[in-house]
Amino acid sequence: MKILVSACLLGENCKYSGGNNYSEKAAAFVQGHEVIPVCPEVLGGLSVPRTPAEIVNGEVVTKDGVSVDAAFRAGAARALAIAKENGVELAILQPRSPSCGAAEVYDGTFTGRKIPGQGVFAALLRENGIPVRDADTLGNTAQF
Repeated sequence: MKILVSACLLGENCKYSGGNNYSEKAAAFVQGHEVIPVCPEVLGGLSVPRTPAEIVNGEVVTKDGVSVDAAFRAGAARALAIAKENGVELAILQPRSPSCGAAEVYDGTFTGRKIPGQGVFAALLRENGIPVRDADTLGNTAQF
């Protein structure tokens, strides 16, 4: 199976803070499969590190109030093109991210509060028929 994975889950230092979100669950889950790592935010031209961003009224905005929505959406489009070019059958994404959150995202107040929702890339994948899994749900076979 061809699986697209948020690059930060595989240990790539592309997280907004300059670090990563390495996930043993994700690394174990993709063993024996073809893995296509992507970071939509970096593909959209954002730097590492970068100011934290959250979705506020449908727009991705930094903690400083600067809209980075265009970069997030451009990166999501580029990552989708990579997924399609590679015939991806499943995506495993970083939870809560304004790009990759599959089930919930931060609420836009930069307080750590989470709400149901999805990031711009997760939504785009689903709109294009690519199944999405939140890395936190790996191991829960009922959640697909």
